[in-house]
Amino acid sequence: MGVWDLLLVGLVLLLGLCGVLVPGVPGSWLVWAAVLWWALKDPQPVAWGVLVGATIALLLSQVVRWMLPPRRLRASGATPRMGVYAGAGALLGFVLIPVLGAIPGFMAGIYVGERLRLGGHGEARAALRTAMRSGGSSVLAELFTCLLIAGAWLGAVIWG
Repeated sequence: MGVWDLLLVGLVLLLGLCGVLVPGVPGSWLVWAAVLWWALKDPQPVAWGVLVGATIALLLSQVVRWMLPPRRLRASGATPRMGVYAGAGALLGFVLIPVLGAIPGFMAGIYVGERLRLGGHGEARAALRTAMRSGGSSVLAELFTCLLIAGAWLGAVIWG
């Protein structure tokens, strides 16, 4: 697979990661489709392993999301800016503390965004709690799974 093809797959993965944070965009399916495209264009055992792992991880993620409360983030006062802060925090946490850092990074991103918007620690903490209870945990589960898949793809491309 050429460099341009890998860049396009990476771009679709990135769009899928951003799509997880945007309501109505099938972000996790974009991530899966990018991995499928890569596996079909570069049929090696490692590519098929990543595809099978991505499929299993996304199916498990869907089961977890169905067990969590439904998304009602707009009703709780969540703004698109909160999604940007949460996504940036999750990505930064995922890179700084490999894999598991996405979870505290996601919550720290929401906290920082709300602290800047509301001004106080107590208000930001209450807004974080409200966001996580009204669907943030569902978004976090989906985003974490997509970050795992993107990380597996990147690892397979670099070392595979």
